[in-house]
Amino acid sequence: MNYLSVENISKAYGERVLFKNISFGINKDQKIAFIAKNGLGKTTIMNILNKLDEPDSGNVVIRKEINMAFLSQNSHLQDALTIEESIFASDNEILKVIERYEKALENPADEDAYQRAFDDMDRHNAWDFETQYKQILSKLKLDNLKLLVKNLSGGQKKRLSLAIILISKPDLLILDEPTNHLDLEMIEWLESYFAKENITLFMVTHDRFFLERVCNEIIELDEGKIYQYKGNYSYYLEKKEERIASENASIDKAQNLFVKELAWMRRQPKARTTKSKSRQDDFYVIKEKAASRRKENVVELEINMERMGSKIIELVKLSKSFKDKNILDQFSYSFQRGERIGIIGKNGTGKSTFLNILTKTIQPDSGKVIMGDTIKIGYYTQSGINPKPDQKVIDIIKEYGEYIPLTKGKIISASQLLERFLFDAKKQYDFVEKLSGGELKRLYLCTVLIQNPNFLILDEPTNDLDIVTLNVLESFLLDFPGNLLVVSHDRYFMDKIVDHLFVFRGNGIVEDFPGNYSDFRAYEDSADPKILT
Repeated sequence: MNYLSVENISKAYGERVLFKNISFGINKDQKIAFIAKNGLGKTTIMNILNKLDEPDSGNVVIRKEINMAFLSQNSHLQDALTIEESIFASDNEILKVIERYEKALENPADEDAYQRAFDDMDRHNAWDFETQYKQILSKLKLDNLKLLVKNLSGGQKKRLSLAIILISKPDLLILDEPTNHLDLEMIEWLESYFAKENITLFMVTHDRFFLERVCNEIIELDEGKIYQYKGNYSYYLEKKEERIASENASIDKAQNLFVKELAWMRRQPKARTTKSKSRQDDFYVIKEKAASRRKENVVELEINMERMGSKIIELVKLSKSFKDKNILDQFSYSFQRGERIGIIGKNGTGKSTFLNILTKTIQPDSGKVIMGDTIKIGYYTQSGINPKPDQKVIDIIKEYGEYIPLTKGKIISASQLLERFLFDAKKQYDFVEKLSGGELKRLYLCTVLIQNPNFLILDEPTNDLDIVTLNVLESFLLDFPGNLLVVSHDRYFMDKIVDHLFVFRGNGIVEDFPGNYSDFRAYEDSADPKILT
């Protein structure tokens, strides 16, 4: 059964064409991931599906009888309501069913109305609605139902918006980065929830582990065209590589043919026969094909890492607490050259605080951080760039110099460096405040790397990066010869780049686990688990 059809839609902003005459459908029981590079129309497609934007041409057709819900990056909650009141203020079909049943109870003489209401309660499984919504809120760590929305953090608001949508049990759920602001425990619960619930999904997510486990189809918007892959993320990677290889082989063949046809065109007299006119028309088709090699637009990451001595960083009996919350308790560790450590733990166990102590942004209550003389830290925080008013993209980079040194003695201009990070000449003179979330993260990453660190500390580096840029970042970090310390909820990312973990258990307990995230998860599942993600 088809739920939604995108029929030959096009969208352009001025002369910039995002896509033209693209079509795809969403059918019952499909769980689709929508993939595109940042800035190529992904958000526009999502807005069109949610009727926040309109295509220049074409149509989006939604089946009338289905219940569709959309989770965006922006919250539309009412500040004056509590968490529980927000559930009952939502446009929830189950609440309407309960209301009709309660009205039917008030008029027992109308047996037909009562029976319809009773059947609706059965069909929507509405009898235990209170238990259902409290379980979902609990899994998303929103246990205090009397908290006002205005007092919630940004992450809590995002989780409440997700909870409201899950509680409504829509037929079709459209999600924009559903795992943002979830810790690993919540993400794994959400994976299992989608596996057992009969919900059709269409989502944008950078979480490739989540994508691998949840989605059974991938739709990619690539260079203005739609490509569909009937499988999970691993299948998509395999088939996309095959597609690009086939396209390039076809282009190479067209280029060889173009050389021959060009020679023929130059030999022809001005007066041509009907047959030669047809061949001339074919020539221009071949010419267009020969010139159509894809533009990869891949970020080029390269830094001139400072020399690293034998002494790295030593942590000596660090302790830290906030009021009655213990973060670190006599923690000691001596970093060795080239270590790649991931940090995991529930939200609120002190992961970011630990990084701030390590970088001396905040002081421990006791203990000390001993830094090696040659250590130069590159710290990528969650807060990102804080631009000055009316500051342009290129101004941010020029704060570090007009020219930037790279490896092997190479030097490039600030503008050339920005081009490597996919900021073209026009974009470089845009105001920073106009950049998208992904572009801001990319610019921030650029400012961290050009300082030539030999010890990288990354706090949630994968948030808002598209999958293509994530793969480039991973490749760079795998080749990075210095030390790496990273906090991330991206399990796919952690599996690829770290070789052991600091596990923040809470109450000041930090354990050193020898392995990546999947090794840790297997260990936890095989033993008596200490619930942690």
